[in-house]
Amino acid sequence: MIRTVLVANRGEIAVRVIRACADLGIRSVAVYADGDADAVHVRLADEAWALDGRTAAETYLAVDKLLDVARRSGADAVHPGYGFLSERAAAARAVEEAGLVWVGPSSGTIELLGDKIAARDLARKVGAPLVPGSDGPVVDAASALAFAEEHGLPLAIKAAHGGGGRGMRVARTLEEVPELFEAARREAEAAFGRGECFVERFLDRPRHVEAQVIADDHGHVVVAGTRDCSLQRRNQKLVEEAPAPYLDDAVRTRVHESARDLCAAAGYRSAGTVEFLLGADGTLSFLEVNTRLQVEHPVTEETTGLDLVAEQLRVASGLPLSVTEDPTPSGHAIELRLNAEDPARGFLPSPGRVEHFVAPAGPGVRVDAGVGSGSVIPGEFDSLFAKVIVWGPTREAALARARRAVSETVVEGVPTVLPFHRAVLTDPAFTGAGERGFAVHTQWIETELLSSIGPQSLAAPVAEPGVVETWVEIDGRRHRVRTPGGAGLVLPGQGAGGTADSGGTAGAGGADDSAPDDGRKPLFAAMSGTLLRWLVADGETVEDGQPVAVVEAMKMESQLVAEAAGVLHQEATEGTQITPTTPIAHISTDLSSAGHS
Repeated sequence: MIRTVLVANRGEIAVRVIRACADLGIRSVAVYADGDADAVHVRLADEAWALDGRTAAETYLAVDKLLDVARRSGADAVHPGYGFLSERAAAARAVEEAGLVWVGPSSGTIELLGDKIAARDLARKVGAPLVPGSDGPVVDAASALAFAEEHGLPLAIKAAHGGGGRGMRVARTLEEVPELFEAARREAEAAFGRGECFVERFLDRPRHVEAQVIADDHGHVVVAGTRDCSLQRRNQKLVEEAPAPYLDDAVRTRVHESARDLCAAAGYRSAGTVEFLLGADGTLSFLEVNTRLQVEHPVTEETTGLDLVAEQLRVASGLPLSVTEDPTPSGHAIELRLNAEDPARGFLPSPGRVEHFVAPAGPGVRVDAGVGSGSVIPGEFDSLFAKVIVWGPTREAALARARRAVSETVVEGVPTVLPFHRAVLTDPAFTGAGERGFAVHTQWIETELLSSIGPQSLAAPVAEPGVVETWVEIDGRRHRVRTPGGAGLVLPGQGAGGTADSGGTAGAGGADDSAPDDGRKPLFAAMSGTLLRWLVADGETVEDGQPVAVVEAMKMESQLVAEAAGVLHQEATEGTQITPTTPIAHISTDLSSAGHS
């Protein structure tokens, strides 16, 4: 039986796993990057260890550091949560070879199903529905273009060794296939360490429907119902619900049977999700298998009564599942992701300090949060900081509770997606009250809803409390310390005077809007991240509004545009870390002095 679990993650999922361990009497060990030293998951765990670094590569992706902490803390199991190492076969194998228990499917299963091409082959063998796709990775953009010319548009370009929407692009014209292929390849390389991509026909205006599977080593493969996750931006989900509404019984049965058959054929163990796309014309097609716990697992828990994390821990301990038959869903559940993003600016990630956080409560409301008032959301990681989950006896009742929960939720200090949730929960396309009925699809947010959401006003910072609880590290292990008024301590996110850093980001106008106009307009990123690629050469003339660089921050690629016409002079190189306070280039707007006409 597992005694101590190293939680190899951060944020709300780390909190979720730590709480499940506590419920089962299992000790939990948290790990943290520098920016997470005072995070909620660190404070809730039985003990916590520093990983000494700021970026994902230096911390939560550093398998050697995690295994060292496991050895020093006496952990006998590792729970990867989702994201980071959760779908990396090499990480699971390293944990297995170290004599520890990997709380998830085996490394061999992750390798099989993590290869999207191999997963498609297995789906084909068990008779799961599939749209036309390439037989293997396409070697270059020209090959992707040739497939599109033969099979038609739209075309989905997907990372062969990824998931969660990373390394995926949808081309709707032949002209954009080459650029989108390269963008998908770059993102796949950065996210998963491998850039191979395959292509397939993309279903137009599709719904995203999935089945939750949980399996053990005793021959039980249980399908715990369906979910609809169609509300997405940049292929990342924002709202999920269970069971999937407005689904034909024949389609629901096909989803259940295909998910069970595919997981059984793969020898699956632990929690996993089989995802499908359902086209507007009724075409159902297998998408992928996520070999991990999903962000949206709570809606399945609320409608089935299962604790999926507890089931994972049972299976990892060699025990059979607590249920061996498919549960019948009861009622309806909706999950609203709370991300530090600004919908009015294209869901731009906006890290910073959460000055004040009030979570909703009351009947049928659950909140899984990784932050509290005063928490800092770092720019190095995902923008998700909490989830609001509501349950009702019917979908209509769940929608009403969701509207109440959103009205009660207060987040001050950073932009959030709350305005989006307020809009979507009353939109007839989502509620099903319009002439078209339930009419959302995976591009609905960008194509139909986004233009109706206005900018947000951020509240002023909240004063610091009189008593400060902080921490010290002794031999890499975290210990708590309480001190009145800070007692001269310099805390994370504070200056030497003890004043909290608001964590706000500079706008595109730069860190100092009072800078004199000398014909040199600085170009700033909106937030900290990585400069992936310059789109124009140093010394090249650019137009106002022209995209000039590609930046990655908080798991998202975005383009940085020129805010004036002139000559671009680069001040940062590709691959470097950038901040909102240091310009990455400047634009000489006085073309005559720059030597250009």
